[in-house]
Amino acid sequence: MKTWTLRAHGQDLTLDEVDDLVPGPGEAIVQLRAAALNHRDVWLQQGNYFISKLPVTLGADGAGVVGAVGPGVSQDWLGAEVVVNPAIGWGDSEHYAADDFRTLGTPDNGTFATQLRISAAQLCRKPEHLDFVQAAALPLSGLTGYRALFSRGQLAHGETLLITGIGGGVAQFMLQYAVAAGARVYVTSSSADKLSRACALGAVDGEIYRAPGWEAKLKAKAGRGFDLIVDSACGDDFPKFVDLAAPGGRIVYFGLTAGPSPALDMRNFYRKQLSLLGTKMGSPRDFESMLDFVSRHEIVPSIDTVLNFGDVNTAMKSLANGEHYGKIVFRIS
Repeated sequence: MKTWTLRAHGQDLTLDEVDDLVPGPGEAIVQLRAAALNHRDVWLQQGNYFISKLPVTLGADGAGVVGAVGPGVSQDWLGAEVVVNPAIGWGDSEHYAADDFRTLGTPDNGTFATQLRISAAQLCRKPEHLDFVQAAALPLSGLTGYRALFSRGQLAHGETLLITGIGGGVAQFMLQYAVAAGARVYVTSSSADKLSRACALGAVDGEIYRAPGWEAKLKAKAGRGFDLIVDSACGDDFPKFVDLAAPGGRIVYFGLTAGPSPALDMRNFYRKQLSLLGTKMGSPRDFESMLDFVSRHEIVPSIDTVLNFGDVNTAMKSLANGEHYGKIVFRIS
């Protein structure tokens, strides 16, 4: 098998050839057909994200065919077309992840390889309407967005939603999910082009968050405010969401890409009776519910670029530049 290995922070990945994998008890070997990138992979490469061991094969997202199973795993999995749930060791509670929760791609070797050894419990059947490239784009971002909107945010038909930073993988999925669920969706972005693309996918309107007074314009468009706001940046703009939220509204937060927020004026929290909810990734139940939702609504992930397996370092640089709209995926033959 071949694998792209991170050996040192700040360096390109190296292509290695190693022995084929053998499944242990409860495990399966997936012959990967496609894998997708996440910002997490770039952060791991740059040393800006927790990593417990080197060398390691990066990659949380993958789809392929089950080629072998270990003792205790049903033979029915052999030949199955699958997507891999990258959320490992979630635990028993639906409300929060266990202390030893981790994401595929570190410390466990990930999907930037031709083969993946994984617990069979992490496998789900690929949605029939998706090819391998489309299915590989789904797991981490699709799961994170689904839990943020529905398990935590409790988005309902007819509600008004604000998604910040449209253009990234999670935001793209949330837009598609919310439109399918019958919500009115507004977005913010760094560029007019990304706003236009979001509207083509069903967003009602949006504003460029770098423009002065963007929040006042959004507030005027939303009327009573937003029933749900989902943000992954935090930073200086986060206190503005308290003002933008409708009475009884919810603010769901899952990232820190813009740094910590200034102090919040808590008076509006109790005056409006707002809820501030943290979230990350999702439980096995969330993953299965997400795949069912994607299948029922025939949602196709928004993909920016498809590259070949040999172009992994090119893909990493493209993602780091931040000019993509949707997922970057590479095929694995």
